[in-house]
Amino acid sequence: MKRAGILNSEISRVLSYMGHTDLLAIGDCGLPIPDEVERIDLALTFGEPTFMRTLEVVAGDMKIEKIILAEEIKTQNPQVLEQVKALFADQDVETEFVSHTQLKALTHDCKAVIRTGETTPYANIILQSGCIFA
Repeated sequence: MKRAGILNSEISRVLSYMGHTDLLAIGDCGLPIPDEVERIDLALTFGEPTFMRTLEVVAGDMKIEKIILAEEIKTQNPQVLEQVKALFADQDVETEFVSHTQLKALTHDCKAVIRTGETTPYANIILQSGCIFA
């Protein structure tokens, strides 16, 4: 039995086989997930688990070199944007903003998409894996 880290077996497995520059998405409950991409569904009910709590836990167990967010989060969900910025404030993590349409297209390149119960708009992120020994 694991002593620490993520207990969810699907998330733990995906993180363990990710390499440098691989992508992983965390999305709200409305983010469309391509059929060919693994879906890790954590949604229990509307609002649970939250996007931010899921992101905090995953970020604690993953080396992240870049995050990709929808441009629309700036005006449609500035509270979550500020929480994301605060989470990565002390880390050397590049931030890129793309249109929500582009973000949805990028999910096709993700190893998996983690679906949360989040119901606020544009609470979606793509995490690019960093190199743990560089």
